[in-house]
Amino acid sequence: MFGGRIGIVEILIILAVLLLMFGGRGKISAMMGDMAKGIKSFRKGLKDGETPDAPAGQSAGTLISEPINVTPDKDKTKA
Repeated sequence: MFGGRIGIVEILIILAVLLLMFGGRGKISAMMGDMAKGIKSFRKGLKDGETPDAPAGQSAGTLISEPINVTPDKDKTKA
């Protein structure tokens, strides 16, 4: 279509895109670094979540035996 030759304009465009993506303190490289940190912390959270916190006789899905009062203080006087 273009004859297979790459001109100086195309090379400059490719270099500009590469500079944006992999530049020292570019916005895209900082964003990718933040994404990598997020993935690492997500994986660490998954690994930490696998250890059971409940005693040996209880499962993680055990319901609480007593009800929890969630009524706000100002509504308690009306009831």
